[in-house]
Amino acid sequence: MSGILDGKSILVTGVLRDNSIAFHVARLAMEQGASVVLTSFGRQFKLTELSTRRLPYPAPIVQLDVTDQEHLDGLAAAVSEHTDRLDGVVHSIGFAPQSVLGGNFLTATWPDVATALEISAYSLKSLAVAAKPLMTNGGAIVGLTFDGSVAWPVYDWMGVAKAAFEATARYLARDLGPEGIRVNLVSAGPIRTTAATHIPGFEVMEGRWDERAPLGWDVTDPEPTARSVVALLSDWFPATTAEVVHVDGGVHAMGQ
Repeated sequence: MSGILDGKSILVTGVLRDNSIAFHVARLAMEQGASVVLTSFGRQFKLTELSTRRLPYPAPIVQLDVTDQEHLDGLAAAVSEHTDRLDGVVHSIGFAPQSVLGGNFLTATWPDVATALEISAYSLKSLAVAAKPLMTNGGAIVGLTFDGSVAWPVYDWMGVAKAAFEATARYLARDLGPEGIRVNLVSAGPIRTTAATHIPGFEVMEGRWDERAPLGWDVTDPEPTARSVVALLSDWFPATTAEVVHVDGGVHAMGQ
């Protein structure tokens, strides 16, 4: 049986542990016929290597720190050692110092806020520009967000970063559309990944989500979100760009 990503080459960032959304995107992309290249860097590289052992087949890993211009400038060449093109790119990168989360909105300092904005928002543009030389036939860039249109408890400056991330996706869609590159985001409900549980007070954000979701919600299941990312990477959304697809059980449309 053929898959919806047959013959495509996909770059996936953010694979650390096997409970991450990015890991399940990589797994599903492989199951749907794609060749997958991963990125990692520094101390995280070993975690990514360990996680690849649980994928359907081994995936090459290239070094990429999105705050390092040398890494960004060399990304296309590094990926070219494994594939001659990219049909899709998955942005699953985010970081904020603890000092800008957990109720510290008013006390957060600019250097720490700037770190959150660079890694969690500006990096979408950085990654798109770095990958663009390999996307000569067009393709899809898909990022992961957590609804940046409202203020969430404890999310603080990461919420601001997500709002900037979503705006960045719209401008990228505008500028890359003429080259056949679609840019879309998936706004997921809370998933109990390793990264999420490092957010102080994360349990406040996930609390009662299942009760509020018309379809229900399982905070331990990344699969629905990963499936949506894979669908947006495929050719089944040829005229969709600058969109935020909510995969949250329907909570985004409900009143309190």
